[in-house]
Amino acid sequence: MTVEADARRTVVAGIFGTLATQAIGAAARLDLADRIGDGEAASVELAAACGLPPEQLERLLRSLASLGLCAERTPGRFTLTEAGALLRRDHPASLLAFAKFLTHHVFQRNWLNLEESLRTGRAAFDAEFGEPVYDYMSGKPELAALFHAAMSKRHLPEEMASAISSAYDLGRFSTVTDVGGGDGTLLAAWLDRYPHLTGTVLETEAGVVQARTTIAKAGLEERCRTVAGDFFAEVPRGSDLYFIKNVILNWDDERAWVILRRVRAAMPDHGRLLIAEPVLPDTADVDTLNHAAIENPYLTDLHMLVTIGGQERTRAEYTALCARAGLRVTGVVPLEQELNASLIEAVPDTTP
Repeated sequence: MTVEADARRTVVAGIFGTLATQAIGAAARLDLADRIGDGEAASVELAAACGLPPEQLERLLRSLASLGLCAERTPGRFTLTEAGALLRRDHPASLLAFAKFLTHHVFQRNWLNLEESLRTGRAAFDAEFGEPVYDYMSGKPELAALFHAAMSKRHLPEEMASAISSAYDLGRFSTVTDVGGGDGTLLAAWLDRYPHLTGTVLETEAGVVQARTTIAKAGLEERCRTVAGDFFAEVPRGSDLYFIKNVILNWDDERAWVILRRVRAAMPDHGRLLIAEPVLPDTADVDTLNHAAIENPYLTDLHMLVTIGGQERTRAEYTALCARAGLRVTGVVPLEQELNASLIEAVPDTTP
């Protein structure tokens, strides 16, 4: 292949990416992976189950085969590949909810306004739908439920808890506050692993309801409390470890600074802050990215921009942001590729 042909293939593959997105989204919404199951399924039978003309569904199945999600070993009969099995709802690492969520027409529409977000630095979602994404989802229970299901599978809380415990010495702490701790799964896993730890989950009113259920199921009510609140206003005081996962990236620098400042105000001088988020490489190199992350962090960064006005950051950007909030970054440790995150440790800057 000539250099020019290879370059052309790169550009065309990128352009065709949006077509692949829609094909995978359609497969997810049709529950095709579940319908195919463990064995081989005929396109005619699948079409009947989906309520579609056989010839049309076969076109979708063959496009999925071209993407490596299924295989057609004999004409009209399809089996799932290992990748395609991730779209089954019963797969331990299922990406079905994530696929349905990210390919949902509401979120795809934002990308049509990418250029406007690039000009303004503001979320396209707000202009498109008249309100911020979380406010919008609060009035759409089904979409909100899909979001929470997608994030729980995407970020693998149990695996994240284990990876952080292996990479970072949590045993030296006695109290931990999970700022924006979601349903409490990650904190519950830590409390189970470290019997001497006590914890606090700070979440919204709706989030606290889910966290209480998680904590109760784990039998940890005596060692873990939930606090309904707003991390822009105040963070519970007194813990020697504060933990933030995938929160700072949701906001622009000014709003992110406010959160970090509230955490700093709550921390004792001997305390630690641990942030678990993607950290962008210093330079964007395709070969490095292909080996360093499951997700393309720069496309994720643009998705944060158009959807919520947030951003992913480099180590230098986290360091500067923390410094503004009175915190000093002392280290950054990458976690496993599947978790798409690094640990950023920061301590109070007590210098005059």
